[in-house]
Amino acid sequence: MSIDVKDPRFLEVVSEDLERETLSEEFEFTEGPIWHPQERHVTFSDIPANCLYRWREEVGVSMYRNPSNMANGNTYDQDGRILSCEHATSRVVREEGGELKVLASHWDGKELNSPNDIVVRRDGQIYFTDPAYGRGAHTGVEREQELDFQGVYRIDPESLELALLSADFESPNGLCFSLDHESLFVADTKRRHIRKFTIAGDKLEGGEVFAESPAPDGLKIDSQGYLYAGGPGGVHVYHPDDGTYLGVIQTPAFCANFTWGGDDMMTFFMTSSTGFYRTRVKIPGIPLF
Repeated sequence: MSIDVKDPRFLEVVSEDLERETLSEEFEFTEGPIWHPQERHVTFSDIPANCLYRWREEVGVSMYRNPSNMANGNTYDQDGRILSCEHATSRVVREEGGELKVLASHWDGKELNSPNDIVVRRDGQIYFTDPAYGRGAHTGVEREQELDFQGVYRIDPESLELALLSADFESPNGLCFSLDHESLFVADTKRRHIRKFTIAGDKLEGGEVFAESPAPDGLKIDSQGYLYAGGPGGVHVYHPDDGTYLGVIQTPAFCANFTWGGDDMMTFFMTSSTGFYRTRVKIPGIPLF
């Protein structure tokens, strides 16, 4: 069994006999998996290896982008283009016709810290977190931080106007929208909690702690609103109503991120340290486009 049940309602999300399958354990540190619903593949980062890889059922893992500028988080926009957060360059980029277009790199004349995770709202607006993890060894390039805060930003996809939405974090990491896209959940890893904000134009309001979580990393919700957070020992799951801790989908090491895929969106892929794994869950995820 590859789960740890903290609340019996966890078995509404996963089966008691859940089994984890190893797809590969040949990496340095995996992150940022995204499922393409039409082409049926997962693209994910290996940050220290400076690569993006792609996995397909019929062929396994192959190289997708090398170098990746130590890309971390990835997502798709509404046109199926990959957006990536680059640790080595402090940029957010978008694939366009085989080239990379820079969407953001500086705030107020200073280089961003190291864009980390990224999501796209229904209206096409792009949101990302900017901690300083990519300015250290192993998952980045060592260099001095130019900004004196770590924030959450929004990019307009057409004008590329950048807006700082909030800087009230110690180390903002994963982020995801609520089902109605009116709220934004943000993981603050060092503070070990997940906050819920109301999106109000060019700012975030509220920000109450929705759930305590051990070093939360990647953050996503499923199609019923259950909240999932990568972290020590696997993916930690929280009830949509009140943030009650339900249990853990376990991995052999720290699980940085995850995504849903398959024709029914109930295959659950996990990027955990040097490994890439999958299992099955009971509730479908939400396609990125």
